[in-house]
Amino acid sequence: MSKLHYLIIIIALLSTSLSAQFGSVKIEFDDRLLRSDEKYDLINLKEDIRQFFINTAWDKDYSDLNIPLHIQIVFEGAASKGNVKTYLCKALFSNGSELRYFDTGAQFFYSPGSSLYFDLVLFEPLSAFLAFYAHLILAGVIDTYDYRGGNAAYEVAREIGLRGASSEYQKGWNSRMSLVDDISKNSGLRDARLSYYIGKDLLNEGNIEESIKEFNSMLDYLEKSYTDFGREQSTQYFMKIHSGFLAETFSKLGRRDLLIDLKQLDHDNNELYKLYLDKMPK
Repeated sequence: MSKLHYLIIIIALLSTSLSAQFGSVKIEFDDRLLRSDEKYDLINLKEDIRQFFINTAWDKDYSDLNIPLHIQIVFEGAASKGNVKTYLCKALFSNGSELRYFDTGAQFFYSPGSSLYFDLVLFEPLSAFLAFYAHLILAGVIDTYDYRGGNAAYEVAREIGLRGASSEYQKGWNSRMSLVDDISKNSGLRDARLSYYIGKDLLNEGNIEESIKEFNSMLDYLEKSYTDFGREQSTQYFMKIHSGFLAETFSKLGRRDLLIDLKQLDHDNNELYKLYLDKMPK
């Protein structure tokens, strides 16, 4: 191999690494319902999925996010038609924090030796399924950096959903389209996420006054989310993940008023907030 050829390969690898939005990708399979031959055909799928997420340049404007990704896939069965084997599964996608999406039923084909490649125009069931959730998680993370920054990623997810719903592999795509619509329209939760992470950064910098302003805004946005969407799952999960940090932070800052507001908003974690309130002077 020539030095020039070697250099080109190294540059390509570095470019791929730098442009990747996903960092560590952990994948778990539950294939107990599959036959031995069906399991054998999936022997390379975990690595194919991992490479798909890491090597795809999902967004040209956000290249250094290194989002951790956790995927669990439960296979429910498979059917063969000619040389094509179609799998049915349920799946869970998460960034290890407040972004967590459970899919109740997907349908795709996979053959050993095939490669995964996302193309928005040419619909392929497995790649499209994975890319849909990649964009949902990417949108949620970008929203924590820029005001409504995830809009473009949500639109791509919506476009994938439309193509899936009109394809031969329609299972689950109408539900996914409803999911992306519900999440992207929940402006209260999206703005609350941004204020939460800005407030947390300001707190780490020692800027207490501005941090409290952001946390106050977060509470206002969460109230809007509850008013507009009720006890919606994504908002409740956001509160579940961050309730401990918020309760401890408001307690340390002596902001009993914020803790009371939090308790009134988030009924699911009332006992936790009461525990901290009981320790604070009235």
